[in-house]
Parts: sequence; structure tokens; C-alpha cells
Amino acid sequence: MSVSETTTARDISSKGAAGVRMRGVTKAFGQNVVLRDLDLEVAPGEKVVVIGPSGSGKTTILRTTMTLERIDAGTIEVGGRHLYHESVNGKLRPAREKHIREVRSDIGMVFQHFNLFPHMTALENIMLAPMKVHGKSRQEAQALGVELLDKVGLAHAVNQTPGQLSGGQKQRVAIARSLACEPKVMLFDEVTSALDPELVGEVLNVLRDIAEEGRTTMMLVTHEMGFAREMADRVLMFDGGQIIESGPPAEVLGSPQHERTKAFLGAVKSH
Repeated sequence: MSVSETTTARDISSKGAAGVRMRGVTKAFGQNVVLRDLDLEVAPGEKVVVIGPSGSGKTTILRTTMTLERIDAGTIEVGGRHLYHESVNGKLRPAREKHIREVRSDIGMVFQHFNLFPHMTALENIMLAPMKVHGKSRQEAQALGVELLDKVGLAHAVNQTPGQLSGGQKQRVAIARSLACEPKVMLFDEVTSALDPELVGEVLNVLRDIAEEGRTTMMLVTHEMGFAREMADRVLMFDGGQIIESGPPAEVLGSPQHERTKAFLGAVKSH
């Protein structure tokens, strides 16, 4: 049986943030069930870190929330709105694509690999979605892009293409690009795993700044345990498609109760 999640976040400033609720979420790839009847609640403005071994299903939590993978059963709500369903005469039915797009517009995701357009400058990469998806004028999108590049410490890189940037700089542009859509929920999938060790810190500093602002709900999959301990409100240990342990970072990372959590943390520390 999976651990049923209830909201335990401390009093967090959550202006503009949206909560996430999963009920009975199941996802399988063929015979491989990667999410098993998952219940999870993330409060508006809460910072949740998901840890666990490769193949445990933790990234699938993010990908199903972003609708990159469609769930097989259950429901997901973002900001109180069903993502995959619509209510008709008091009953839920599968949602139309228009509805899914509307709810998904409140979600941003940053991936392991930066997925920047190589022929565009850093600024142009950031401007694209606000103009194409959110209808901002070029002038508005440009002003926002300049502001966000400054926010992530890359004011000097406005006219540089991805090929002129380091891995850490590319990831910071990718974060700025996601922020440009003003998401209420941000998902981060191992955003430092593709970086050289000396570049990890600059990306984590940007994530700290976002977390401290408290305006965005954050769900992060990471192996950076020191970072998780420092900035998470809650850590979830995932294994076999289920949450097997959940609690404040000091408890889950400092005094884990589940043997699988102890083994996983021991393996992480040994690397």
C-alpha cells in the first residue's frame, strides 16, 4: 500500500502559487507499472523534493503532471482544476484538449537537458512562449526576457546563442524560459545531473532564489541531498511506483525509518 499524502506544509507565502492533488494515479508502460494508485497533495507554495532510485517512477510524477505522459487511471488537479477531466452535470469525463492546455498553462517544467533552440539567442528562447502561447507583444516579451535573464544572473548573455554558453548557463536560460510563462507550479527533473560538478552551484542558487520568493509551488526530482535538506518543505522517498516515506528533510534524510530509504541514502553518499 502506498503512503497516502496529506498537506503538511508550514505557513508559506503562496501568492499566485497553485496546489497539486493526485488521487489514485496509475501509469504503466506495457507490463511495467511505474505509478501505483498514487495519492499525493502538494500545498500552494510548497517545495517538495522527490528522491528514489532510477526506475522508481519519480520522474513519471512530473511528466504526468506536465501531460508529457497520460495517466491510465486516477485524477490530477492543479489549482483546484482537474487536469485530465472535466465536470459535466456533476460527473467527471475525459477532458478536451483545449481544457488540458488551459490547465497545463499554469505549469512549467525544466528538464535534465536544456532543450533550447540552438539557432536562437538566449533572449529569443525566452521570448518565444510568451508571444506564441500567451499572446504577449514582442516588446512585452522582450522586456520580460531581459528581466528574467538578469534574475538568473545572465544579463550579459542576451544576444548569445546556446552554443556560446556553458551547461550551467544553458540551464539557467531554460529556467528563465519556464518562468517567462508565469507558472503557478514548477517541475524540475534532475536539472543538475547533466552538468559538470563545478557548474551545479550556479543552478542551485537560482532554484534557491525561486524557492525564497514563495510565489511558485515547486516539485523537484534530485540527487542533491544537501540542497534538498536546505530548501525542501517535504521530502518524498519513492520506490516501486509508490511513496514509501514522507516528511521534513531532517527526518527523511537525517533519520529515515524505511530500510529502502536507508539503503538508497547510503548508496547516494557513497558516490
